[in-house]
Amino acid sequence: MSWHKEGPGGRRGYHHGNLREALITAALDLISKKGPAGFTFADAARAAGVSPAAPYRHFRDRDALMADVARRGFDAFTEALTRAWDTGRPTPRSAFERVGRAYLEFAAKEPALFSAMFESGVPLGDYPEVREAGDRAFNVLRQACEALAATMPADKRPPSLMMALHIWSLSHGIATLFGRGDAARRPIPMSPEDLLEAAVLIYLDGLGVPADK
Repeated sequence: MSWHKEGPGGRRGYHHGNLREALITAALDLISKKGPAGFTFADAARAAGVSPAAPYRHFRDRDALMADVARRGFDAFTEALTRAWDTGRPTPRSAFERVGRAYLEFAAKEPALFSAMFESGVPLGDYPEVREAGDRAFNVLRQACEALAATMPADKRPPSLMMALHIWSLSHGIATLFGRGDAARRPIPMSPEDLLEAAVLIYLDGLGVPADK
């Protein structure tokens, strides 16, 4: 993105062609300061240094802007989880642990994106691209659970969808409560990574998933 100074007050503006990216950047900055529900469409325009009417060139309303931010967040999240999973190498269980750490790392390093993804209140029925992007991220976790379940005897394998929902809820809860990268992070006497590792260990051992040898 290319910025330039305008006027004696040094107001920031944008070079034509970058308005969409300027609005995305402004929205992320506002989310980090006020939360995903704490600003208006006009606030985003003002933060981007444009008129209140300018954002309508790219977004029909505030929900459309937030949907684009959320979709981008889920796309980046999917990439992070996919890299961590690395097709289950060297073993599904060790790779699964990396996925958990990647979940927490993303939440800590990208709190504004993470909030936009899960707390923006964008109606998924109106923005199927956001739902589909979220599904792609969840499917990385489900694939990992399928690989873990496959290491168990066929008659004792739990449903991979159930496993994925359990682990997702566990990971998301820890990330939201204890793994945030901002001032809202709650202190605990252990790291979020250690907390998640211990919880997942108990869960997988309870299911009978064999440990790595």
